[in-house]
Amino acid sequence: MILVLLGAPGAGKGTQAEALAAATGAAHVATGDLFRAEIAAGSELGRTASSFIDAGKLVPDEVTIGMISARLAKPDAAERVILDGFPRNPAQAAALDAALSASGRAISAVLLNVDVAVLTARLTGRRVCSGCGRSYHVAHRPPTVADRCDACGLALITRSDDAPATVAARLENQLAALNDVVELYRASGRLQVVEGVGEIREIQSRLAAAAAAVGFTV
Repeated sequence: MILVLLGAPGAGKGTQAEALAAATGAAHVATGDLFRAEIAAGSELGRTASSFIDAGKLVPDEVTIGMISARLAKPDAAERVILDGFPRNPAQAAALDAALSASGRAISAVLLNVDVAVLTARLTGRRVCSGCGRSYHVAHRPPTVADRCDACGLALITRSDDAPATVAARLENQLAALNDVVELYRASGRLQVVEGVGEIREIQSRLAAAAAAVGFTV
C-alpha cells in the first residue's frame, strides 16, 4: 500500500507524514529529501537531477519517478509507504501509476485541506535568524524576545520566498496543479479528505482515521 499525502505549501504535509509514519511503521518518502540524499551519494540519478537543479530547471518527471522507484524497491518500503511531495500534477500521478502497475501495489491519497488564507498566514509568518538560520513563526513559534533569535540573539528576517507577493505567486502556481491531482484521485475513488486546520494532535487523529480507511492501520 502506498499513501500519497497531498496538500499545498504550508499545509503541514511533512509534519503529519512523519507522525503517521512513526505511528504505522510506514516508510516516509519525501521527494525533497530523496533528491538531496541521491545527490549527496553521487548516484547516477543524483547526478542527473543535480544537472537540472544547478541549471535552475525543473527535474523531469522521468528522473523523479526513477528516484522514487529505486526508493520503493528498498526493503523498508516493501509494505507501506507515505509519499510526501509527489505527485504534483496529473502527469506525475499517471507516471506513478504506470511505474507501479506491474508490481500490483495499491495507491490511495489523502488531502490535507487548508484554506488559502490560512496557508498564506502560515507561510508569510515564518522568520529565520540572520546568523544561525534557526526558524520561528510569528504566531506558532515566536522568539522569547521579539525579532531576536533565542539561540544567538541576532535579528530575525523574512526570507524572500516568504514575502507576501512571492507566497501568493507560489500558491497560485501550485494550487491549480494540486486541484487537478486531487480530482484525478477523487474520480478513481482513491481519495480521503482531512481538515488540516487545528491542533497538531487533532490533525494527526483525523489523518490516522483517513489512513486506516484505506489500509494504513495505526
